[in-house]
Amino acid sequence: MDYFIAILLFAISSSITPGPNNVLVMTSGLNFGVKRSMPLLCGICFGFTVMLLIVGIGFMQVFTYFPSLHLVIKTLGVGYLLYLAYLIANSSNAISSSSQPTPLSFLNGALFQWINAKAWIVASGAIAAFTTVNVSSFEQQITIALIFLFVSFPCVGIWLLFGSVLKRHLTKPRYLICFNYTMSLLLILSVLPVVNELIDVICAALFTQ
Repeated sequence: MDYFIAILLFAISSSITPGPNNVLVMTSGLNFGVKRSMPLLCGICFGFTVMLLIVGIGFMQVFTYFPSLHLVIKTLGVGYLLYLAYLIANSSNAISSSSQPTPLSFLNGALFQWINAKAWIVASGAIAAFTTVNVSSFEQQITIALIFLFVSFPCVGIWLLFGSVLKRHLTKPRYLICFNYTMSLLLILSVLPVVNELIDVICAALFTQ
């Protein structure tokens, strides 16, 4: 029982605290409402569960044998994250346009996990902390993934509801525009450590040639 409680507390604390996933759903909730943002929420929750299982199976070992693959994924991830920041900033057009932009989809939310630095930290930390050699590794991974799946919906969903509530108060277009640009900026700032790491790797490779 202590084992399940430990995983549950870890899942709640890591899912409900601020991060790129919660910024995305809160922004979507404000601009499009809860109903239209549900695919994004489901994509984030199911996407992270799949990621957690794959990481647990041993996907991290692939990077040990093919370190350049890690660099490629990070580079693509930076580009994708900047694209999402662009979408968030331009969702302000929904305020004054008769043709509203489309909210982020299930696939957007699922794919976002693979370039979300916090998702990688949480996934690798959960596998490292809550798997042991005394019990079936696959059984433990399934347990961890299911707990995260059920916990993530209410924890991330709170941010979606918060964004929807904010919509009632940010009634003036300029307030919504400022909010969207702020959220877009937060996503860009969250990727800066990865950008710095990529720059260091590229510079090191150039100087060693």
